Amino acid sequence: MAKAKTDDISVEEKLRTLFELQQIDSKIDKIRTVRGELPLEVRDLEDIVAGLETRVNNLTEELKNLEDGITEKKNVMKDAAALIKKYEAQQGKVRNNREYDAITKEIEFQNLEIQLAEKRIKEFKANIIAKKEIIETSEAELKDRQKDLKLKQKELDEIVAETEKEEDSLLKKSKNSEGMIEERLLNAYKRIRGNVMNGLGVVTVERDACGGCFNKIPPQRQLDIRTHKKVIVCEHCGRILVDADILTGKPQKA
Repeated sequence: MAKAKTDDISVEEKLRTLFELQQIDSKIDKIRTVRGELPLEVRDLEDIVAGLETRVNNLTEELKNLEDGITEKKNVMKDAAALIKKYEAQQGKVRNNREYDAITKEIEFQNLEIQLAEKRIKEFKANIIAKKEIIETSEAELKDRQKDLKLKQKELDEIVAETEKEEDSLLKKSKNSEGMIEERLLNAYKRIRGNVMNGLGVVTVERDACGGCFNKIPPQRQLDIRTHKKVIVCEHCGRILVDADILTGKPQKA
């Protein structure tokens, strides 16, 4: 039944329907392009947020280890001070110089332990200051990125909700228009759409040139296009050519 319908309509009507199909398909392309870019942006932001969260967590863990290190070194100093006090008490009870020298060496060693611990504590504190600055910067960036992600996700959800309905409606219109076009012409249109970057299989003549590749069209060929008597394609890009007034049915002025 659909085949008989396509056989009954004129070339002009076929061209008009084909151009209408192109406009519908272009709207569908635009919807899918917009929706196709947003998920990529959302995924990129999700990756950035995840990376920043990991960074903050790692830095926080490193900060805790530094603070634990300070506590450990303070305990080392406390133990060393207790040993020094003990050894100093023992010095007054030694029986010979050898015992005295041995205790003196132990006291010197514990003093070195204290000095080393103090040095390490200073290093830990300097690292803590640096880590806190990095954490503060990273948390601020994380907060901003989380805000961006929330907005982009909301935008995506809204666009998906809106465009799904519009796309469904356009797809139905596209299907209906395809039913009005003979199979050979429809296949040619789809083939052309698939071979060009912008998906334009049907274009109008604009300023004496093809609206797809912008190559000049000879005057006689433009006249043939305006008569709507046959399907004419661009000699350069292969796109189907129609005049700008095809949808109104009014002949274009020369």
